[in-house]
Amino acid sequence: MKFGMQWLREWVDSPLSAAQLAERLTLSGLEVDGVSPAAECNVGVVAVGLLACRTHPQRPEWRVCRLDAGEHGLRTVVCGDPSLRPGMCLALALPGAELLEGRRVAERDFGGVRSEGMLCTAAELGLGEAADRVLRLAPDSVAGTALRELLGLDDEVLDLALPPNRGDCFSVIGLAREVAALDRLSLQVPDVPEVAADCEARRAVRLADPDACPRYAGRVVEGLDPGAPTPMWLAERLRRCGLRSLGAVVDATNYVMLELGQPLHAFDDDFLQGGIEVRRARPGERLQLLDGREIALRDDCLIIADRERPLALAGIMGAREGGVEASTRRVFLESALFVPAAVVETARRFRLHTEAAHRFERGVDAELQRRALERVTALILQLCGGVPGPVVERASEAHLPRPASIRLRAERIQRILGVCLPGEEVRESLERLGMQVEEAEGGWQVRPPSYRCYDLTREEDLVEEVARLHGYDRIPALLPRGSLALHRPDPERERAGRLRRILAARGYREAVTYGFVDFTGQQVLAGPRSHATALVNPLAEQWSVLRCTLWPGLVEAFRYNCNRQQERVRLFE
Repeated sequence: MKFGMQWLREWVDSPLSAAQLAERLTLSGLEVDGVSPAAECNVGVVAVGLLACRTHPQRPEWRVCRLDAGEHGLRTVVCGDPSLRPGMCLALALPGAELLEGRRVAERDFGGVRSEGMLCTAAELGLGEAADRVLRLAPDSVAGTALRELLGLDDEVLDLALPPNRGDCFSVIGLAREVAALDRLSLQVPDVPEVAADCEARRAVRLADPDACPRYAGRVVEGLDPGAPTPMWLAERLRRCGLRSLGAVVDATNYVMLELGQPLHAFDDDFLQGGIEVRRARPGERLQLLDGREIALRDDCLIIADRERPLALAGIMGAREGGVEASTRRVFLESALFVPAAVVETARRFRLHTEAAHRFERGVDAELQRRALERVTALILQLCGGVPGPVVERASEAHLPRPASIRLRAERIQRILGVCLPGEEVRESLERLGMQVEEAEGGWQVRPPSYRCYDLTREEDLVEEVARLHGYDRIPALLPRGSLALHRPDPERERAGRLRRILAARGYREAVTYGFVDFTGQQVLAGPRSHATALVNPLAEQWSVLRCTLWPGLVEAFRYNCNRQQERVRLFE
């Protein structure tokens, strides 16, 4: 997971540099794979206003643009983008600027017209994949301002390898909570006010499987501007987190997912028929996903459906039909809680490793859905306009995950860590992590926050949290004490050793083959009645069962060597 330091500092103002913070997080158990700059170059690139443009006198596919470059004066540039119009604010690389891969910009003559620089695409600046048109900047950008200053490109990006149990850190707010707790900093959490409904448009919601989806909230927003662009500041934040800009509505849902950790989805409301139902798939149902694949659904797949058809694999990916397009003027926004077990098996079966699935598999805060829906509604109204309907929310209180009340004993902390920590430090560490702590005999009674209810479930988990904040490097390393008793050699092991030496003396090489084998190959070599234990999630089809004989592995190793022109192959296992 990637996050920009500038975005993180809006939530927690850490005095540490990116490299220092990376080390701090790694020592606390959140490994940082690396720190990289937000942009590789872009020195000498400035914002310019397009004053006029005309067709090139000799080449009609070229445009001659007159640009206001502020303190750099008026500039004439030849460009091949036919969509340019006066009034746009663009990115100009001045002569001498160095772009990606060491490419330098110089004044050039294009059919008798002198070009004093180069209008750049996002791809040429390393700010995206779009290479077919010049990068558009915000209309209020001041001409002559350096692009690095305008877009905050003097930023650094943290690349985190988060452990599977820390789903709460798959967001800016989660990472900010962690930084604030580690260094005793204040957390700046912005308010998310409710967005009042201005129309009565709504869709009914039904939870047919509350075990898998205990909460679902949705709302209709109509009257959107389909041509509204994604502002550059938002597209840049998504890029630094590794996501592409896909249009204002989808970008808003992705932005809130990165900000708060709640995956969201937007449906084209004009495509929907009737109410929304969260249910298991029915026999024969199929779904064409957003990535173009068509899959046959099984009856254990949790889906989102309307009255007519499936609309999405719950918590993983939406269908191609019903997704937001360039012409969409009315959307239905979804903010739901799917339990990890309902997502993980389906995602692995269809090999769908999406941003939403990564978060639901690790556990999403059960109290976040309404807040995220209000946040994304406000952001969409800011970007695209529109009129919101009321929030429709359904929840099964009996099925919602609740944080466990955990007993933590002082003697247990000392037994596991080997150090005696002051009680005040233990209590303060847990409270910094957002936990409710009450004194109890011999220790404390602790209730984790809702966003940690999946990974803090027992006493040892709390001991680990105390150790992380105390600092692993401050816990002394001591060798364990004990006595070893010598035992007589195992006769079976002695026989195996003698066999190895005899076979090696005759030119054989010992092989250690894989414990998983192909079902058909094992039946051929061990007989059709051989017992084969099948794997639920095999790594590949040729490793689908546990071996019950050594022959398949040896035969495969023999075949592999023969296919590589090895004339003499002698193996044993």
